[in-house]
Amino acid sequence: MAKPSVIVTIISLFIVYSAQANVIYKCIKGEKIVFSQTVCPKEFNQRKIEFQLGITTETDSDKREKIVDPIHQLLTEDTMPKKQQLKQLKAEIYRLNQENSYFEILRANALQKIKRKNYWQKKDTKDPEYVAETAEVNSYFNDMVADNNKIISLLNTRKDQIIMEQENKEAQ
Repeated sequence: MAKPSVIVTIISLFIVYSAQANVIYKCIKGEKIVFSQTVCPKEFNQRKIEFQLGITTETDSDKREKIVDPIHQLLTEDTMPKKQQLKQLKAEIYRLNQENSYFEILRANALQKIKRKNYWQKKDTKDPEYVAETAEVNSYFNDMVADNNKIISLLNTRKDQIIMEQENKEAQ
């Protein structure tokens, strides 16, 4: 069994060298102890170690955390006021449109990189490898943009639904 000072040293190293990680999971199975930045596998007992403002807290957290999708929450829940929902819907639509623009920039960059590689290898633009690489890049980014557009469509539908509900309330 590891000495407590060794465990504290390991935890300290994890905390110091992981700038983004303020949560570490201690996974325990019999005599085996593993530290992870992701949730432990089901066969391990789990303890959650949190580091905030210089204070480390360790809690038993065998319950698995359920990840809540904020977009699903926006589309289904009516717990927040309508004005706030509309504001969040508009912000999310704007964010997704910005993300689509960013994907187009990344696509152009990836295609330019492929063109340069093709140029320096003195290959024709009809070369099967070049055509396959460009098709793969285009397919990847088309899928990403299409996924975002589906979500934007759902969010716009929800936004229109809320606006219609508000107009109906005002008409009454």
